[in-house]
Amino acid sequence: MGTSVQVMPLSGAYGEGPLCYLLAVDGFRFLLDCGWTDHCDPALLQPLARVAPTIDAVLLSHPDMMHLGALPYAIKHLGLSAPVYATEPVFRLGLLTMYDYFLSRWQVADFDLFSLDDIDAAFQNVVRLKYSQNHLLNDKGEGIVIAPHVSGHLLGGTVWKITKDGEDVVYAVDFNHRKERHLNGTTLGSFIRPAVLITDAYNALNNQVYKRQQDQDFIDSMVKVLSSGGSVLLPADTAGRVLELLLIMEQYWAQRHLVYPIYFLTNVSTSTVDFVKSFLEWMSDSISKSFEHTRDNAFLLRHVSLIINKEELEKLGDAPKVVLASMSSLEVGFSHDIFVEMANEAKNLVLFTEKGQFGTLARMLQVDPPPKAVKVTMSKRVPLVGDELKAYEEEQERIKKEEVLKASISKEKELKASHESNAKASDPMVVDASSFRKSSNAGSHVGGNVDILIDGFVSPVTSIAPMFPFFENTADWDDFGEVINPDDYMMKQDEMDNNMMLGAGDGMDGKLDESSARLLLDSAPSKVISNEMTVQVKCSLAYMDFEGRSDGRSVKSVIAHVAPLKLVLVHGSAEATEHLKMHCAKNSDLHVYAPQIEETIDVTSDLCAYKVQLSEKLMSNVISKKLGEHEIAWVDSGVGKVDEKLTLLPPSSTPAAHKSVLVGDLKLADFKQFLANKGLQVEFAGGALRCGEYITVRKIGDSNQKGSTGSQQIVVEGPLCEDYYKIRELLYSQFFLL
Repeated sequence: MGTSVQVMPLSGAYGEGPLCYLLAVDGFRFLLDCGWTDHCDPALLQPLARVAPTIDAVLLSHPDMMHLGALPYAIKHLGLSAPVYATEPVFRLGLLTMYDYFLSRWQVADFDLFSLDDIDAAFQNVVRLKYSQNHLLNDKGEGIVIAPHVSGHLLGGTVWKITKDGEDVVYAVDFNHRKERHLNGTTLGSFIRPAVLITDAYNALNNQVYKRQQDQDFIDSMVKVLSSGGSVLLPADTAGRVLELLLIMEQYWAQRHLVYPIYFLTNVSTSTVDFVKSFLEWMSDSISKSFEHTRDNAFLLRHVSLIINKEELEKLGDAPKVVLASMSSLEVGFSHDIFVEMANEAKNLVLFTEKGQFGTLARMLQVDPPPKAVKVTMSKRVPLVGDELKAYEEEQERIKKEEVLKASISKEKELKASHESNAKASDPMVVDASSFRKSSNAGSHVGGNVDILIDGFVSPVTSIAPMFPFFENTADWDDFGEVINPDDYMMKQDEMDNNMMLGAGDGMDGKLDESSARLLLDSAPSKVISNEMTVQVKCSLAYMDFEGRSDGRSVKSVIAHVAPLKLVLVHGSAEATEHLKMHCAKNSDLHVYAPQIEETIDVTSDLCAYKVQLSEKLMSNVISKKLGEHEIAWVDSGVGKVDEKLTLLPPSSTPAAHKSVLVGDLKLADFKQFLANKGLQVEFAGGALRCGEYITVRKIGDSNQKGSTGSQQIVVEGPLCEDYYKIRELLYSQFFLL
């Protein structure tokens, strides 16, 4: 049998809840994402709580609440202690996302599910990987290789490939095949025939409009409101899709010479953009090339102001403006408060760029038709004054006295215990009266009457003289002096990263924006006051899809191209999941699974895989050729057992000659560019490559093997002329001949 693989959704199956899945590969248990909603309901994490202590590794795919929001809580309360793997942007931007969420909650409630210290602890031991970097696991995970690849949805977003014994398990949720302003499209299409593909059905029923037209409509809708004296609110995430929105507005504001102010308002907005400026190598090719040639950073925002409180907005009053504010759910954060202020003005616009989470205010406003009035709770944190402050100080004083009393009692017990242990030991300063009497009596029997008065301390024979503590230097020495271990004087990389991230003091510098840090460091006692109110929704409401996910048509195409042996569908409404499941089962020979929450499915491959070792005698006669990151060779051998292990041995007789094999995967688009560089006139015509006047290159594959790694035919059509032989020679150069 192949590698044993089991999948169990813990959340986000047959629904649009947070993403969290358990994957077992030969007994090694991965937690794929650890998401939570903006409501932070612990009841959603009950399935995770039952398995958290058994997790061996956590793989994070995207830096938003729906993919990593529950990580601090799970590590603090649920016993999750496994190492966490992510890309550098997911680590950095995920950290800022959690800071922003905590601050948004803390300002309006006594939030105690996790703290900033818990967030730091959760992200402290994250192992950061680069795209396409193969990371070999150790101990229990020996033989398993994990590698992150581009997902195209968020900056640093990851498609995880998990490989064991030559079989691939691919976890690809929320991917995007489209190339955007700041991101390249996903590399999922380069995976061919994995054993298992775990993907989502979130957009299975949606089809997107032409992107350029969508961008035009997006800008036009805002300009229309601004020109009529209104303001626009875009509820956004902290450090995800908002980056694409910022670049779109930067571009069109510059092209149209617009002067309306744009504000990016979160608790960590300046820190977010500062980090993003340093992640250019994770962005699209166009941004990287532009920086190489002009040193122009795409995120040196000229038309967007970064603010971390509402004071700047209040200075403008009712002047037209665009505000991108967190959180996108409108449950808490700046977007919630600004919505309440703008909702009762018909000239304003609230523009949603992503679907709201179920049960949130944003989702309620997105239904058709939207409600005309909504009940909201307005909360804010204020300092204690008067009798409340006095009562608080008295309570803190009482608690402080109790802690001091407990500490003193504990210290007394420790001292008493240490005295008792010292008394039992052979202390030279302690005289044992009973032993003294025995020795005296013994002396009288041996030597007669001994009339000696001993006044003072008598130490036992085995004791040593009292002295001050002295520690002998046991360091190693060589011919040059004391041996120095350089590791004792070097900071570990993770400590350096933490110091750079935490800065001085208690760790706020460098992580949080100045006013946010000052807000938390302010030790003045405070309380939260709340009042419920009804808001009349008179402003315009609109939704445009800028979520950055592949639509239903593209998802089906990608799955057909990748052609996994087994397909597992998660995260999508019941209707979307069933639709995609039926489509894949009908149009291909895939084994399709769509498990419910806490339903374990076995997707072990039906292939038989065996481990064999290559004998030295065989390998000494093998000539290998370089193919990308690998070396390939044709091997004729026999199979035998050496030390009870299957081993490939040299053949017992001379093998028959084999037909030449061309190894490689030719893409006509790449071959067209190659021929053009050689000075040939080439163009596409009818799905084939027309070379010059007479020669045509056509790629033929078996339609029943779509996405497979089977044989392909490259046909060169045309008369036997000079161009024919030249193009055939260039074609052969694109392959490796075995």
